[in-house]
Amino acid sequence: MNNSHNLIKHIKFFRHALSQDKKPIGFFLSAGCPLAVSMPEGKEPLIPDVAKLTEYINFELKSKDNCNKNSYDNLLEELNKAQRQINNIEDILSFIRGLKEVAIGNSVRGFHASDLIELENKICLSIVNRLNVSLPDNQSPYHKLASWINSIDREKPLEVFTTNYDLLMEQAFEEVFVPYFDGFVGSRQSFFDLRALEDNLIPNHWTRLWKIHGSINWFQKENKEVFRSSLTDETKGSHLIYPSHLKYEQSRKMPYLALIDQLTRFIRQSSSLLILSGYSFNDEHLNDTIINALKSNPNAMVIALLFGNLNNYPKALHLASNRSNLAIWGADEAIIGTVRGGWESQVDDPTIEKHAILIAKKDDHNTKESLQLQLGDFAKFGDFLQSLVGDNQIRIDNEK
Repeated sequence: MNNSHNLIKHIKFFRHALSQDKKPIGFFLSAGCPLAVSMPEGKEPLIPDVAKLTEYINFELKSKDNCNKNSYDNLLEELNKAQRQINNIEDILSFIRGLKEVAIGNSVRGFHASDLIELENKICLSIVNRLNVSLPDNQSPYHKLASWINSIDREKPLEVFTTNYDLLMEQAFEEVFVPYFDGFVGSRQSFFDLRALEDNLIPNHWTRLWKIHGSINWFQKENKEVFRSSLTDETKGSHLIYPSHLKYEQSRKMPYLALIDQLTRFIRQSSSLLILSGYSFNDEHLNDTIINALKSNPNAMVIALLFGNLNNYPKALHLASNRSNLAIWGADEAIIGTVRGGWESQVDDPTIEKHAILIAKKDDHNTKESLQLQLGDFAKFGDFLQSLVGDNQIRIDNEK
């Protein structure tokens, strides 16, 4: 039996859900989002994917002299021996931090704790150097998301979660004048305010921005306190970037655990809707967090907008096939309510949703057409949100 999902129907549902000012709505932006930022022809992506970022860091840190290995070369050799990936910077950082846990007062795999700390700092600094970029103009999908957020007052504050370390969302918020709170307070060496986060002591009109894996402007002092600062030349701490999910000293005062808890709390709100963009479901810890929260709250909903075809995401397919309130929408198919099916439309003119739908030919003879969802492309999703700004203004005028 071939199942299908009515694409127009689900987009209308999506529009309606996004228009609700009393509904808890959140966005989860991951590594695929910066790739959608339009760049001049011939230019590299504004921010590379993990593979390209790792390639950049390996080039920067490996010895240029084939006869003389440096500590980074030795680290990659140890990674190979341990059958770990050397083409994934997140695995490399995880490996270093795992060794640090057992190297205190001793050495492990030929590295002393001081060697590992130095390597970690060099890697994080290389990440910062590559990711410390700005959006090229105010027409980026980040700006369009910010403009949509700014178009309506909400009874329930909107929350944006991201695994990205860059400052692109902050730039867009500030250029569109969207007030936001990221867990830190202060102006020079802003400190993490755990009480404001956990007790929700934040104005409702402030958007919440939760950077789950840290940020290029977060630092950690020798006493383990975490702060945020733009004065990078004056900081004495190390860059706090943690894709490895190590729970620093298992302390709830550290941002990582607090922000993971916040993701769980958000999903557990009544009728919450979390929209994933640019996420490939390759982070098992985040997958567990999302699925466990969905299990505890059956009336919550997570919709993952996936770039390209559904078969490219085997982990997502497995999870959505067993969790009714996790929907995954690919270009060609979707799993909704655990049912997998292709996109179909019962409307003669699918161009009424031109920002969301691409009409493609099924064969060379142009005898059949298929509908493809474009929202998995963060750039197209930005266009879709921009189209909703006018809808919000019309609704506000009608309510007056």
